[in-house]
Amino acid sequence: MTPFDIQYQQAIVQIMEKGYEIPNPWSGRTTRMLPGVTLRVDVSEAFPLLTLRKIPLKLFVAEQVWYLMGENKPDWLRQYTKVWDGFLEGDGTIKAAYGYRWRHHFGRDQIEALLSHLTQNPFSRHGVVVTWDPAEDGLAVDSKMNLPCPYTFTVNIAGGKLHLHNIVRSNDMILGCPHDVAGFAFLQCVLAERLGMEPGVYTHSISNAHIYDNHFDGAKEIMRRAHDHPCIQLRVPPGSYARAQKGDTTLVDEIFHQLKAQYKPLDPIENLKITVNVY
Repeated sequence: MTPFDIQYQQAIVQIMEKGYEIPNPWSGRTTRMLPGVTLRVDVSEAFPLLTLRKIPLKLFVAEQVWYLMGENKPDWLRQYTKVWDGFLEGDGTIKAAYGYRWRHHFGRDQIEALLSHLTQNPFSRHGVVVTWDPAEDGLAVDSKMNLPCPYTFTVNIAGGKLHLHNIVRSNDMILGCPHDVAGFAFLQCVLAERLGMEPGVYTHSISNAHIYDNHFDGAKEIMRRAHDHPCIQLRVPPGSYARAQKGDTTLVDEIFHQLKAQYKPLDPIENLKITVNVY
C-alpha cells in the first residue's frame, strides 16, 4: 500500500478500536474519536491520495484553487461542487471561507506575505497562515453556519524543499480527512513551485479525529482492505500559483488528468453521506 494508505488505515483502526464515544449535538449523531492524530507523508516521494476507496479528484483541486482566489462566495466553485452552499449566510457569503480568511479577513494577504517572506528569509520559522479568528470563532460563538476545521498551517523550508504542517481542530476521518490531505498537499505543491523548489513533508495534525456512527460500516470495510498501488506523483505546471489566483479552470483540468492517469483505487464505499451542521 502507499505510505498514506498505510497511515490512514492505521488511524481508522485506532479510532474504531480505542476511540471514545462522543455525542455530536449539532448533528444529532454519535462519533468515535481520538485526540491528537497525525499523518505525515513526503510529497516529493508519494502524493497522499487515498487508494483504499475512490475519492473525487477534481473536487479537492478546484477547492484549493477557489481558496487561492480569496473568495467568500461559492459562485466559481459551483461548476465543480455545491457543497459549500450549505454554509451560506443570509448575505450570500461564507463567513469562514478559508481563502477569504487567508487573503483578506485579517487586513493582510497572508499567502502573498508568506511567499514574499520566505523568498527573503528562506530559513524563517515565521511562515504561519491563520484561518481561525479568535474574535469571532468558537468559545460559544455559534452564530455562523461554519467554523474553520483546518485553522492554521505553517510552512518551513529545509533541504531545498518546502514543508507544510496543517493543524486541524476537527476532522471527519472517512469523508473529510482524505479530501483535506490531498487538497492541502496540492496547495503545498503550488507554493513550492512558486518558490522554485520541490514539495517536502506534508504533516496533517488533527486535534479531534472522529468517525460518525453512520460511517462505522464504511470504516470497517476500509480496515479490511489492502491495495498494492504504486506511489502517485504530482508535478504542478509552472505558473500554477498565478493561474490559481485567476481561477483558471484549465489548471484544474491539467491536475485532474495528471492524477487520473495514475489513480487506480479500489471501489467506492457506498452510502457514505456527509454529516451536516458540523462545528
